[in-house]
Amino acid sequence: MNQQRLQERVRQLREQQSTNPCRVLVCCSSPCLSAGAGAVKSALEAVAAEHSGRVSVEVTATGCLGPCSRGPLVTVRRPGHADAVYERMTPELAGKILAGHLTETPPADNLLPADLPFLARQTRIVLENCGRIDPENLDHYLAADGYAALARALHDFSPEGVCAAVEQSGLRGRGGGGYPTGLKWQLLRKAAGQRKFVVANGDEGDPGAFMDRALMESDPHRIIEGMAIAGYATGAAQGYVYVRGEYPMAARRMHKAIRDAERAGLLGMRILDSPFSFRIDVRLGAGAFVCGEETALMASIMGRRGQPVPRPPYPAEHGLWGEPTVINNVETFGNIPPIIRNGPEQLAAIGTGRSRGTKIFALCGEVIENGLIEVPMGTTLREIVFAIGGGIPGGAAFKAAQTGGPSGGCIAAQHLDASMDYENLQALGSIMGSGGLIIMSEKTCMVDVARFFMDFCMDESCGKCSPCRAGTVQMYRFLDRVSNGSATERGLVHLEELCRLMKETSLCGLGASAPNPVLSTLRYFRDEYLAHIREHRCPAGVCRMTEVPVTLLADELMQRIAAGRLDGEAF
Repeated sequence: MNQQRLQERVRQLREQQSTNPCRVLVCCSSPCLSAGAGAVKSALEAVAAEHSGRVSVEVTATGCLGPCSRGPLVTVRRPGHADAVYERMTPELAGKILAGHLTETPPADNLLPADLPFLARQTRIVLENCGRIDPENLDHYLAADGYAALARALHDFSPEGVCAAVEQSGLRGRGGGGYPTGLKWQLLRKAAGQRKFVVANGDEGDPGAFMDRALMESDPHRIIEGMAIAGYATGAAQGYVYVRGEYPMAARRMHKAIRDAERAGLLGMRILDSPFSFRIDVRLGAGAFVCGEETALMASIMGRRGQPVPRPPYPAEHGLWGEPTVINNVETFGNIPPIIRNGPEQLAAIGTGRSRGTKIFALCGEVIENGLIEVPMGTTLREIVFAIGGGIPGGAAFKAAQTGGPSGGCIAAQHLDASMDYENLQALGSIMGSGGLIIMSEKTCMVDVARFFMDFCMDESCGKCSPCRAGTVQMYRFLDRVSNGSATERGLVHLEELCRLMKETSLCGLGASAPNPVLSTLRYFRDEYLAHIREHRCPAGVCRMTEVPVTLLADELMQRIAAGRLDGEAF
């Protein structure tokens, strides 16, 4: 396929869609499928078959539309009418609704308001196709301007021009570190090496995070297009998509999208009749959280044990099989096609300060509207929780928001008006991370939250370096003692010392960031720690206190025996 044939194909596809009298889009992402979307789709197909003699109805499985807590979701699209989105569909109700649309008497049952804040207040750039196209149909992606950016990059841009455009857009890595994407690509382009590699990091392991999974399930060709543009810009001929082993649907859809793109001449040799060739393969992880770290991820791709190694050298100099490699998060690649297609100015005009563009968040926890959202960088936490998320169920008070997963921290209620951008979150003791956003109400015990995340980090530590391997265990044990009322105030001092030690001496980001949930909860909720220790009471009523604080009694006894000469204590 060349560029002219691609444009002609897109024109034909759009004509076909415009003449279709009725399209029914059924969200078939993981959340909606778990709520029964498969049966809903079957019921809609049965109704469509009944009316096939009078009207043509296309029932399409799509990716994630966003409001996951309202699934299964069904969208009815007819020319000349506004899209009608229905929530909490059942097979019986879905059939009734479609029959009503076909007879021009659509019922209002379970109809979402057209101005629902959860959808109306978003700025969907990366998610623009999600919930609107069939992720397993290349034609649907092509009709939505798919691969137009790749064609433009190959015919209108030099590799240096693509890197410059990405740099001009202000795009930073969406995986957590926030490193400028254009600068990273420039480093790889200038690096010397016989082979170069492009890697999409889809190893999303944060509790409560599902942004990358949803994007791979809903719009896999977008990721492929972004990676191909990166390959052209940097001189790479091979790409890898690293998918978490617990994401079988995402892996399957990525595999199919790659095969379809190869058959259409959009991947492989001489793409779109240009000199550029690029291949992509999928690699499955084994569920290790540490493989989200660059060097551990590369080791896993090469078939080795997923453990980090010291840096430098950095992947841009010495990556896969010793060759220069660029690694970006899946969402980062999702930003590339609109930058090339619409110009870098579009992204640069959105956001605040050095944080440009939009950010996808997985909004979950104690908030009325759970799901996937995309908002401009700099949007306040208050707007996300109360305007988009609908507030806290039951009118409970907001207490904190956890961002960045186990590597992030908690943002307290006094910072509800804080803007969600890289620098501001770091100043508050948290990080952007890949985009997990867990909302907590006054019923949440922050000691228990810190204990949960430390339990996760302890279990996911690869064990290679002592600060992380032993430090996470010791921190978890102390937090467990705080939660059952058997810790001492002296232990808090040792806890903070251990946090600083781990941040300074751990080999990789997992160990260095593991103390963040502890430090942030100590920073904003120290009174809860002291209530557990001094009063043997959990203010939120979550933790169960032991009847006798054994550790406290033993500590006092040892101090008496040592006649005041014992400075430490059992930690």
